[in-house]
Amino acid sequence: MSFNALKEKGISIEKQLRTWHDIVKRPFNRVEVDCYTRTRQILMNGIEVEAWNFKHHFARTSDDIELNKIIANVRRIEDMQQTTVNWLTPSCQSVLDTTLGYEQVAVDLTAWLAQNEPDEYVKETFDFGLLEDFDHLYRYSQWAYMIEGNNPDDILHGQTDVVIGRPTQNHHNDNAIRLRKHYDKNTASPQTKVNILTLVSGEQQTHNFYAEHGFMYGNDDLRRTYAEICDVEEEHVSMYESLIDPTETMLEKLLLHEFTEVCTYYNCYKDEVDTRIKQVWEEFTAMEIGHLQTAAELIKKYEKRDPEEIIGTDIVMPCHFESQKEYVTNILENEIDKRLDGTSDMNYTIIDKLPENWQSYEVQESVGNDGSPTEQTVQNIKAAINRDIVCADKKLIKKQPELLEKGLEPEAQAPNTVSIDDYKDMTNIDIFVFDEKQK
Repeated sequence: MSFNALKEKGISIEKQLRTWHDIVKRPFNRVEVDCYTRTRQILMNGIEVEAWNFKHHFARTSDDIELNKIIANVRRIEDMQQTTVNWLTPSCQSVLDTTLGYEQVAVDLTAWLAQNEPDEYVKETFDFGLLEDFDHLYRYSQWAYMIEGNNPDDILHGQTDVVIGRPTQNHHNDNAIRLRKHYDKNTASPQTKVNILTLVSGEQQTHNFYAEHGFMYGNDDLRRTYAEICDVEEEHVSMYESLIDPTETMLEKLLLHEFTEVCTYYNCYKDEVDTRIKQVWEEFTAMEIGHLQTAAELIKKYEKRDPEEIIGTDIVMPCHFESQKEYVTNILENEIDKRLDGTSDMNYTIIDKLPENWQSYEVQESVGNDGSPTEQTVQNIKAAINRDIVCADKKLIKKQPELLEKGLEPEAQAPNTVSIDDYKDMTNIDIFVFDEKQK
């Protein structure tokens, strides 16, 4: 179902204040919750943080007091919504549990967006980032077992594969070459604009979560792993946000933020299987329609523009969650050796065509000089159980040495790099079995 959110009846802003008992709801059950209910909750937390943060930035650039009053009132509601969404997390869900959820969001959301992105250059950028988050999931899955004795599928429910991706030690780039060509605001599809804002929000929140929680374990190798991957998430935010046209006005960006919230909340409402949480998505969709219509009136008043010129007449569906194993495997097998080309064209190349003076080699040599924490992760699990923790089809698991051989840069390797021969040895050992159902 599609609809024009500008013409729907939402909840007016003056009716959106709620009691603290309504703001802080009962969390979901860690054991019983559907994995994609968790991913929706994680994503919408990030969407709300982005909306709140953007409105603060807006206020710092505006000297129109009447406009700022409107922004301030909406921003307060966004903050309360974020509290509701974030507080759905149960206290018994560990940082590593939640981390696996964050990476499941990153993998399955990015794969969905890539397949529903009309701009080929934007799609290629989504696919490029996808393989990096896929490897992060693999690295954190090792720690879920080593620290807490957990099977990653307790969180992932078998919907997302866990095998090696583009090695994380190769994700560290000169951040300047992460920057991409931005879309043209006058010709880009509303789908493209919403897709990018959705992914920026998710990746930004992933960075923030790791920055704020990665130190909470006592194991130094795990703490360093969070630090290393958090740095990559900074690169991801830089990469995805650079796709946005910087010439959009602040009011135009405000409208797009509100439209993105309407679209994502409605998509969550449409897909949700948990009746109680579905009610949250339904209520917040109505609230965001109120926010969107307020932003639309501001565009009309201050810029004399029709908001439909910017967001069109129909909502888009940017965050449908379902298993993306087949799509991810295809990208993994065909693009694991893809790299940023580092030229003014802002395109992509492959490892074999990288020049000796490629900008990112210096970065990788510097940060990996005394070892890569994500490589040490696999060294540790190998020392503990003789192989890595994997959850995937046996055929894909067997391909790990081949994937590493294709996807690992021969230059600037960390001294503790797990070798292709190591992966061959591990792959020849039966996978670690958590329970009889896996056999």
